[in-house]
Amino acid sequence: MTDDVRLRRGRGALGFSFFAQGVAFALLVTRIPAIQDRYGISDGLLPAFLAAVPVLAGVSSVATEHLVKRVAPSAVLRWAQPVVLLALLGVGAGSRMWHVALALGVFGLAVGALDASMNMLGVSLQRAYGRSIMLGFHAAYSLGGIVGASAAWAGAHWHLSLFTGYLPAVVAVLPLALIGSRYYVDVKGAGAGEAGQGWPERGGRLLLPLCLVMACAYIGDSTVSNWSAKYLQDVLGSSEQLATVPYNVYMVTTLVGRAVGDLGVRRFGAVAVVRCGAVVAAAGFGVVAAAPGAWVGMLGFTLLGIGLCVIVPQTFAAAGRLFPNASDTAVARLNIFNYVGFLVGSPLVGGIGDAWNYRGAMVVPMALVLVTLVHARSFGAVDRARYGVRHERRAGDRAFDVGRGGNEV
Repeated sequence: MTDDVRLRRGRGALGFSFFAQGVAFALLVTRIPAIQDRYGISDGLLPAFLAAVPVLAGVSSVATEHLVKRVAPSAVLRWAQPVVLLALLGVGAGSRMWHVALALGVFGLAVGALDASMNMLGVSLQRAYGRSIMLGFHAAYSLGGIVGASAAWAGAHWHLSLFTGYLPAVVAVLPLALIGSRYYVDVKGAGAGEAGQGWPERGGRLLLPLCLVMACAYIGDSTVSNWSAKYLQDVLGSSEQLATVPYNVYMVTTLVGRAVGDLGVRRFGAVAVVRCGAVVAAAGFGVVAAAPGAWVGMLGFTLLGIGLCVIVPQTFAAAGRLFPNASDTAVARLNIFNYVGFLVGSPLVGGIGDAWNYRGAMVVPMALVLVTLVHARSFGAVDRARYGVRHERRAGDRAFDVGRGGNEV
């Protein structure tokens, strides 16, 4: 098998992994009210359950940084993904509160390793391709989120139990994920056995701007996820049915933006695309904050999807370029700030909204997203490794050394 074929298969397999993760996460978060009702979790206790998942995921991401010094990221991903899917099924199968606590704990630990290892492989594959492909992987995640949210809607519509609603998705996705895992590709020099090697003495300081951007992007994302429906209904006076639309619109525009975003990076460079995304996202929050009615508010959430969708994938890609000899370490540490933003975003907006008003609360994530403009140069810090106009390597000039089934050659 030629290296080109192996890379293409590895890219397809990893894309499906991102898709499967999108399905699983959407099935979990969109059925939180049903989970709360099934296990009798009080409103006061629910935030602790929800916070435990990203906290454990952050701990697991740190552990993955050290684990990939001994085994390939593909091996971590190969086992983490089935655990995530089975833990999701466990959330729906229990009957007591400790059952769901255990299932969510396992889900959090597995999802941290999954997120870190997926993005490690994505960064190393992009380097092997010599052009921007990272947004495509995250587009697959967005597509999975849409499919998972649709499946969750169907389960709620037909009044299915959590286990019955989760089972078809797990049965369909798990075997395909296991088959696809045979084709994961570790790229020598950015994969197994390389994590931590070449990490500079001032590496943490160099990575810090990207960490801030990642956290701010996820604060924006969690604001949409947690507050869009409430904002449209309570502040802009929409119907309950219409209030469910902004998140779906956000997910669709995220998918479209990521699907075409790699072309923009190849043509204009990562810095220009990220700057444009930050400005559009900030404009989206501004429109939401000033909207006189529900339909203008939906325009704002649409702009948010177009703007925010490019930032996270390009932040991972930038970390890989900034630390070419220690990209696994950089990705694992950067991934922690995914969960930091998720933890901070919802209570931040909710606290400001309760203390002041929700229109004013939307200005805060708008200002935080603009932090990206301050640090935009970090996305092109290594000129020779940028993937954009005048930096694209021809397909015939690729220089890669790929592993076979997770084992390097």
